[in-house]
Amino acid sequence: MRTLTVHHLGFMEYTAAWEVQRQLARQRSSGQIGDTLLLVEHPPVITLGNKARPDHIRAAPEELAARGVAVVQSDRGGEVTYHAPGQLVAYPIFKLSQHGSDVGRYVRGLEESVIRVLTSYGITGERVAGLTGVWVRGGAAKICAIGVKLSASGVTTHGLALNVDPDLSGFDLIVPCGITDRGVTSLAAEYGVAPPLAEVAERLVGQIGEVFDLRPVVTVQQSV
Repeated sequence: MRTLTVHHLGFMEYTAAWEVQRQLARQRSSGQIGDTLLLVEHPPVITLGNKARPDHIRAAPEELAARGVAVVQSDRGGEVTYHAPGQLVAYPIFKLSQHGSDVGRYVRGLEESVIRVLTSYGITGERVAGLTGVWVRGGAAKICAIGVKLSASGVTTHGLALNVDPDLSGFDLIVPCGITDRGVTSLAAEYGVAPPLAEVAERLVGQIGEVFDLRPVVTVQQSV
């Protein structure tokens, strides 16, 4: 079984974590490292994927500045999303050829990993036909957003954002993932209490390892 090196980056600005991803993606592409997973929390930030519409940011720049919310144009797939403390963000740096060479299958694997984590808390996670991510309550609310990028050399970056216990009012600043008729929720809201982020992270690492047939080797550090 191949190993999965897991880096806990702690609390890190989105752009700094993005640069770490780029560095590791280059190393993964050249074969210097194996499959790697970054786990991180971001300060409040709105990110725009390659399909995002500017008018899906509902708040004026002055309000965003007053609330300390950054805005970043990302190179990931998808539309607009929001990151904040209390959200577990996972960035797999995988060589896709070792996982079926199919982006759709890869995304389904990320969804499956999250669904299994939710199951461990007694929550039914679901897919919604035609949409990406993990949902609850019959698709009424999204609990995990997913947006990825595949490099020319077949290495993945970006990934998933699982709402553990963020301030959900931040999602009112945007049209989440460009969807107007469904809500956003968190593990804390569905479970009744907020499980420790470190506990959720441990379960997510285990499930990603199982789904992608990798043996996790965990490091705890602030930089790589």
